[in-house]
Amino acid sequence: MNVRASVLTLMFALTPVLAMAHDYAQGAIKIDHPWSRPTPPGTPMGVGYLAISNNSDSAITLTGANTPRAGAVSIHESSMSDGVMRMRPLAAGLTIPAGATVELKSHGYHLMLEALNGPLQAGERIPLTLRFDHGGEIEVELAVEPMEQGGMDGQDDHSGPGDHAGH
Repeated sequence: MNVRASVLTLMFALTPVLAMAHDYAQGAIKIDHPWSRPTPPGTPMGVGYLAISNNSDSAITLTGANTPRAGAVSIHESSMSDGVMRMRPLAAGLTIPAGATVELKSHGYHLMLEALNGPLQAGERIPLTLRFDHGGEIEVELAVEPMEQGGMDGQDDHSGPGDHAGH
């Protein structure tokens, strides 16, 4: 096999991996696998999960986010207290220490997409702008994935009907 054929074979073999790769980097900040889950019609809220790595020498803070698909995006923390899952907004943002990675995931930190303008559908990519202190912004896309692909267990799912502690 000649070199050109070898390169083409390798490129085709890696295409599925590259298509699934879905991380973003800007300066010292890396965003890994931003995703959400499908929502039923009429559901006003969705969630956003991702990992934020801070490869700098000082802490950074995620101060907010926005998307054209929701009226507002807020940063929340879920925690278990006296056997009850509670959720609270982080008005001051989410700090990522120097050299650390903070994962936004089920039963922990997450983004709330509030006042959705339509259901989030599997396979869709939702544009999302993440804002950090000192004016930095990173444009990402939330991949809308079924639970089994995104890794969520469904117990911290804010995309369905019903009330949640802290709202």
